[in-house]
Amino acid sequence: MSLDLGLNKILIIDFGSQFTQLIARRIRELGTFSEIVSHKKIKKKDINNSIKGIILSGGPLNVYEIRKYSFDKEIIQNGIPVLGICFGHQVLSKLNGGKVKQSKHREFGLANIKKRKNSLLTKNFFNKNKMIKVWMSHADQVSKLPKNFDVIASSQNSKFAIVENKSKRFYGVQFHPEVTHTENGKKLISNFIFLICGVKRNWSTKDQKKKLIKDVKDEVGGNKVICALSGGVDSSVVAQLLNKAIGKKLYCIFVNTGLLRKNEEIQVVETFKKRLKINLIYVDAKKEFIKKLANVSDPEKKRKIIGNLFIKIFERYAKKIKDVKFLAQGTLYPDLIESRSVTGSQTSKIKSHHNVGGLPKMMKLKLVEPLKFLFKDEVRKLGLELNLSKEIISRHPFPGPGLAIRMPGVITREKINILREADHYFIRALKENNLYHKIWQAYAALLPVKTVGVMGDNRTYEYLCLLRAITSEDGMTADFYDFKKPFIQMISNKIVNSIRGINRVVYDVTSKPPSTIELE
Repeated sequence: MSLDLGLNKILIIDFGSQFTQLIARRIRELGTFSEIVSHKKIKKKDINNSIKGIILSGGPLNVYEIRKYSFDKEIIQNGIPVLGICFGHQVLSKLNGGKVKQSKHREFGLANIKKRKNSLLTKNFFNKNKMIKVWMSHADQVSKLPKNFDVIASSQNSKFAIVENKSKRFYGVQFHPEVTHTENGKKLISNFIFLICGVKRNWSTKDQKKKLIKDVKDEVGGNKVICALSGGVDSSVVAQLLNKAIGKKLYCIFVNTGLLRKNEEIQVVETFKKRLKINLIYVDAKKEFIKKLANVSDPEKKRKIIGNLFIKIFERYAKKIKDVKFLAQGTLYPDLIESRSVTGSQTSKIKSHHNVGGLPKMMKLKLVEPLKFLFKDEVRKLGLELNLSKEIISRHPFPGPGLAIRMPGVITREKINILREADHYFIRALKENNLYHKIWQAYAALLPVKTVGVMGDNRTYEYLCLLRAITSEDGMTADFYDFKKPFIQMISNKIVNSIRGINRVVYDVTSKPPSTIELE
């Protein structure tokens, strides 16, 4: 997907890092246009006057295994400022005559770096002690700097943590400034964009909306589009975006899997059919999904069963709409980078996603994914720009497979009902205590474990309910929300006393990484 609008931009050359889109996101947050292109596809002829800076991303490869990646050195020899990040830093050094080798001591996680020399790149970046905490993720490092490169900062294990060739405007950082764990990382990126590249602010949510509507119109033309609507933020924004772009040519199909949150199907019909007047087909498929998921406990099998059955049912009703050429989905960038590489680079698959892959091939439809390069917070801003209600836009993320992946082990109707009520009480309590909007995502899960409890004079043997609430900016990294003890006590008592089947509540305090946000 090209985002070329004739604007001055920062070009990000992707070497397969799962953080590449975070770089683009930080640049967009700063009000500047950026474009991502694979290192496999970029050519010297693609470099034009609109490109004011180049960023080389991180990646899972080794610089010294040159056959595993291809990159034309002449791409960065046009006088355009270049910033190499992690692997990109190593590539930059290697191409200029430096050496890269395996580190004696790998660095994964936070590290302190110390300022050695002043640089425009690091203006107002370090603290008053000339130190800063940064996020490292590397097993290789630059062992010898190229000629005319200076050391700007070092860590205990990385002598060349920040380097520069001032005359050529080449800059390299071994850490990831785009990751929120890096203190003041956005400032470093800002310095590169504005102080070194001289780019002006030229990008906003309003610009993004106009561009996406134009993209949809250009891609779809006068053809009909069907949309897999779940009622969540992502599919809601997609539906409204297409509604603005093509109007009555859009048909939304809402499949009730029986794995939704409490009263969710009612809200979907009220919003999209009655208020927004969108063509909506409601399908009650609860029995089919529960039957298919019987006795299945493996999380990947659950996802595939739900995905395949969803396709089957969706296709059944889609066939009733004549002359459809396109299928719209609310796929976001985190979905893509955890499921497959967007640019064809060697990234690792973390999990399968309900919205990702296979559907167009089976249905012989062309896929429209207008949000696939956006993060959740960007989608929310876009939704408000599209005049969707704050109630819809502010909803916490909800996965395609629904409650099924918040219920490790075998799925039963009884367990779904128990979990749905627990989740309802938790979310309601967050809203009543003005906590809901302080939290990125919160949910209840039902663990496949029963524990002994005592209620009155009776012994109970019931399920364990896990609560999870996390804070995040983009869903790529997350930390648990630090509730005060009275709230945790209150919601625990409410769930245990109100819901038959639960006698114990625990709170998940694991960050991402190492865990994921969802359980499965």
